[in-house]
Amino acid sequence: MKFLQLLLRNLLRNRRRTILTLSSIAVSLFLVATLRTVLTELQSSAETPESALRLVVRHRVSLANFLPIAYRTKIAQVEGVKAVIATLWFGGVYKDPRNYFPQFAVNTDQFFVVNADMRMPESQKQAFLSDRTGAIAGDNLVQRFGWKVGDKIHLQGAIFRFDPELTLRGIYSGGYDGASSLYFHWEYLDEGINNWGFTIMYTILARSAAEVPAIAERVDSLFRNSSAPTKTETEKAFVLSFLSLVGNVRLLIAMISSGVIFMIVLVASNTMAMSIRERAREIGIMKALGFRKRHILMLLIGESTVLALSGALVGALGARAIFSRVKISSITAGFVHSFYVTAGTVLLCAAIGILVGVVSAGFPAWRAARKRVADALREIT
Repeated sequence: MKFLQLLLRNLLRNRRRTILTLSSIAVSLFLVATLRTVLTELQSSAETPESALRLVVRHRVSLANFLPIAYRTKIAQVEGVKAVIATLWFGGVYKDPRNYFPQFAVNTDQFFVVNADMRMPESQKQAFLSDRTGAIAGDNLVQRFGWKVGDKIHLQGAIFRFDPELTLRGIYSGGYDGASSLYFHWEYLDEGINNWGFTIMYTILARSAAEVPAIAERVDSLFRNSSAPTKTETEKAFVLSFLSLVGNVRLLIAMISSGVIFMIVLVASNTMAMSIRERAREIGIMKALGFRKRHILMLLIGESTVLALSGALVGALGARAIFSRVKISSITAGFVHSFYVTAGTVLLCAAIGILVGVVSAGFPAWRAARKRVADALREIT
């Protein structure tokens, strides 16, 4: 108990320095927690029973290459396939180019079979299916623009020379996209671009999870020697491959986090070095009173560890509290659906704090602990 009291008194003897150091560590670990959460959220996809049954078929070369719409009939005949829809990225502009959000033209006849994890009133489903110019939007997207059922949505074509005039027929929640997308009829778009007859990808619903690997192999074998060969992968694998188009995000975040941690160590090391140097006489007196080397070492490293750990917890828990109240889907235009700092991230930041505390105080504390009493007293006087 006396050891803990002495440790806390030493930490608070220069409160300004302690607060500034703690704040710098907290801000740094806030950044580390944020970066790790970004990586976690980008690499995650909605884990539902339906998502485990879905596969995505795209061009083997890249997502920029198109697939013939005629592939849909052939894919539907593959053993194990329960339903399949074509999905075409539209990429239009809503009022202002800054109003970005995902927009897809889809086959609607089996859309709700493939996307069974979308929750929506049956009356709205039927209204969407029966209206060729109808559209549905996620509740997060609806909240962002203040839409309601029956509103007219005018999109200006940026990729295609076609400006759809859509009517919002339904609002859904759930789904793999975090309820942040807009869907309308592929047939309506295809008619507007003179029956072009192509799509970007197909989404397959398998009859069972056990058949997923076999379906991927069968589909790719079917089009292996065609002019547009395919690559079929699970929905989660597709999300990860899409992320890889941006670059090696994992490496980038690891490099930034390493740089941040290195700076924390420098700040904490400087603080502890100054603190130990200022207390040379005090340490000499403590040794003269009977404190052993290990006691001095434990006391100094303990101070640094408590300071760094406190800053780490303030930063990580602060990130968790702040981001739990932020509507991240609206800020990122649906690119990131949720942003939750997990307990694992908090524990990682705490471990980094402990490591920073031990490393930053290790060498100065070892030097102070092994110094002779006479040398310690002579250094000041």
